Amino acid sequence: MTQEDLQGYCLCKKGVSKSYPFDKYVAVYKLKNKIFALSKDGECPLQINLKCEPLYALELRNLYTSVKPGYHMNKKHWNTVVCEGDMDDQSIYTLIDDSYRLVFEGFSKKDQASILEES
Repeated sequence: MTQEDLQGYCLCKKGVSKSYPFDKYVAVYKLKNKIFALSKDGECPLQINLKCEPLYALELRNLYTSVKPGYHMNKKHWNTVVCEGDMDDQSIYTLIDDSYRLVFEGFSKKDQASILEES
């Protein structure tokens, strides 16, 4: 997976924006005002911080050497995925989807409906 693949995949989701709130290198993907993915531009190999359910986060860390506790994040709820490791791209896309879903489900029903209505 490349930075361009990540950006294209994240930005095609409803309600998602990309910004650089921390510095000019760390790309932050948000659903409305909530972060669901972060990565550092130009980093090789690409590493992505993704939100994850706590027990599943631990399971992934035990299964894959390329999944580590979230760098500079709450280690209970975030994983860092190294994209040139032992996890295939399709599995990484699934983790991105899971992270987006977790953030989406945290919104009120009204906000969820407004996100889904966006074109």
